[in-house]
Amino acid sequence: MNERQDCQEQAFRKLPEQFTIAQTGSSVYSLLRYSLILRSYKKLFSSFCPFMSIDLHTHSWFSDGTKSPTELVQLALRSGVSALSITDHDTMDGVSEGLTAGVEYGIEVVPGLEVSAVHKKKALHILGYYLDPAHPELTAALSVLQKARDGRNEKIIHKLQGLGVPATVTELKEISGYGQTGRPHIAKLLMKHGLVRSVPQAFDEYLKKDGKAYVARFAYSAEEAIGLIVRAGGIAVLAHPIQVDKTLTILSTLLPVLKSYGLAGIETFYPTQKKKVRQRIRILAEENDLLLTGGSDYHGDIRPGTRLAGGNNVHVPPELLDKMKIWLGRQPSIN
Repeated sequence: MNERQDCQEQAFRKLPEQFTIAQTGSSVYSLLRYSLILRSYKKLFSSFCPFMSIDLHTHSWFSDGTKSPTELVQLALRSGVSALSITDHDTMDGVSEGLTAGVEYGIEVVPGLEVSAVHKKKALHILGYYLDPAHPELTAALSVLQKARDGRNEKIIHKLQGLGVPATVTELKEISGYGQTGRPHIAKLLMKHGLVRSVPQAFDEYLKKDGKAYVARFAYSAEEAIGLIVRAGGIAVLAHPIQVDKTLTILSTLLPVLKSYGLAGIETFYPTQKKKVRQRIRILAEENDLLLTGGSDYHGDIRPGTRLAGGNNVHVPPELLDKMKIWLGRQPSIN
């Protein structure tokens, strides 16, 4: 009996006796009762057996998340996530703390990164796994991105001041606190000044493309971003493909090009990618010989109502991580 079957059996033993009785009933009342009990069972199973998921896409306060790497690892432990990757934007500054916390709390932590890129004017996000944080070329390239981000922040603040918002760069840095400062922090600044009620509203009105204070920033080409990850010893993965193209139609021509640059995987399991979408992505991955990955894209309190993978959120099969290790020539974990 595997872990999932054993866990399911233990959860089943916790069900009320009425479950079996309701199953055999034929009345509408019995069917409704059965439905309610079954729903309770599903909740019980997800909370009792939450360890059956990994999460390879999260953000800490070293970029635009609200939790420290240690807090993310602690949350993973409480949530039953067996392996976690902290994939901060344009920085790997939180990796060391995450790895240390992983050892302390018994959670496997995968060194990760998320880099914004562009391909034929199309914005892409490329995830990197198992890359060397100290790789000289990678470090230099990330420094360029970080300086470009700081420059854009200043331009956005200047635009906001032109709109009559009494915001300053100093105030913005106080809000961000740690690591990289970006548009989510500016959204919080707009909330502080009472111009918007939420982060999504801030993006819609001010910060997204065509917003009142939007400013474009430098990004590497997809070929450059993927190459950087590969040369740093990592696995390059296309993040949340549903955000690249909601119909997924361009992926059939895009993926072979990215594969030629060194792309090795595609993020298949993601909160907004439901069953039919995942099935289509699986087919595309198979056609292009790409690894499957997945994660929650958890940012913490800055996105209320979100959570790590597992439970009632997206489930990311642990065996995907073993396949990534095999791809790298490593031994898979032994359960």
